[in-house]
Amino acid sequence: MTELPSARGAEVGRRIGVGLMYGLWKPRVLGAWRVPASGPVIFAVNHSHNIDGPMVMGVAPRPTHFLIKKEAFIGPLDPFLLGIGQVKVDRDTTDRTAITQALGVLADGGVLGIFPEGTRGEGDFASLRAGLAYFAVRSGAPIVPVAVLGSSDKPGRLIKELPPLRSRVDVVFGEPFEASDGSGRRTRKALDEATGRIQKQLAAHLENARRLTGR
Repeated sequence: MTELPSARGAEVGRRIGVGLMYGLWKPRVLGAWRVPASGPVIFAVNHSHNIDGPMVMGVAPRPTHFLIKKEAFIGPLDPFLLGIGQVKVDRDTTDRTAITQALGVLADGGVLGIFPEGTRGEGDFASLRAGLAYFAVRSGAPIVPVAVLGSSDKPGRLIKELPPLRSRVDVVFGEPFEASDGSGRRTRKALDEATGRIQKQLAAHLENARRLTGR
């Protein structure tokens, strides 16, 4: 039986994230009240910088279990990320353990964080992988779009891989929405249709977030 990621660990991760993110940068959080206070939720986060995940973990109103590529679990980061309830995923195969863990988080009423673009890129939700639709349709959990803006504007002076210290990073939470069409279908066609619906919603949220923040 697959062991589920620790909910208590995710809360510890959230507290660490709060200290780090607010200590190093100036997060401005908009729309956090839109996140359902309980029950399963999927955060669909745009991904243009390494700090996007930790930033969302630190500013979200609920502890988050992110699906994170296995390549990030190196050295001491491996036990640390597992300890704070994150989900290791092998993107080169159908990772049944990660799928079971992710669905288990949602079945337990937790928050699953996904970068639906799969890899770090422009952060504009232009190309979505089918994983987000699968988890949303299979679990019935609402998707909350999350836009992280400002993390990749310019490199820091001290550490080029990080945004400038004390710079402002905006995190905008959108309205929750359902991915499925209500038919209960889980066919490939149904997932493709759900992916199309999701992409429209996420792109609209990102556009709205940019307008809201002036980014």
